[in-house]
Amino acid sequence: MAKEVVDAMAMQRALTRITYEIIERNRGIGNLVLIGVKTRGVYLADRIASRLHQLEDTVVPVGQLDVSGYRDDIANSEPTTKAAISNLNTSVTDKKVVLVDDVLFTGRTIRAAMDAIMDLGRPNSINLAVLVDRGHRELPIRADFVGKNIPTAQNERIQVSVNEVDGKDSVEIITGKD
Repeated sequence: MAKEVVDAMAMQRALTRITYEIIERNRGIGNLVLIGVKTRGVYLADRIASRLHQLEDTVVPVGQLDVSGYRDDIANSEPTTKAAISNLNTSVTDKKVVLVDDVLFTGRTIRAAMDAIMDLGRPNSINLAVLVDRGHRELPIRADFVGKNIPTAQNERIQVSVNEVDGKDSVEIITGKD
């Protein structure tokens, strides 16, 4: 059974709020780079970058990050490569990196993402922006920018849908065998 907890308007408001918080925390957007975790984090990062451009009249570089080669909880026969970040036309060294993902759960994806980023250079800082923080951390990782905290049970799932992939913007809690 699925229950919508965030609709398209609420998602837009959450991303706008995150955008303003990024500007405030970084005292502007100079030296800023956004990196979206594939798949839905990429589209959220693009939306944040678009809003930053509207507000600050500056283009912020956006990269796409595939963490599959860095995961410690998924069997991987391929050796880890430094090509995990794509579409980023700048170095991460000495940059303020904002890592963008759809859901923060155990923290393992974010740990893998930080490993991938560090393989490419030494950023000045790494902040984490997530649309949904659902709790249940296995690692000491927390988001700096959160669209919505949604406490969940272990047997529940959070499904983030984005228009670019799923044809709609929403966040649903999935319970049972749906």
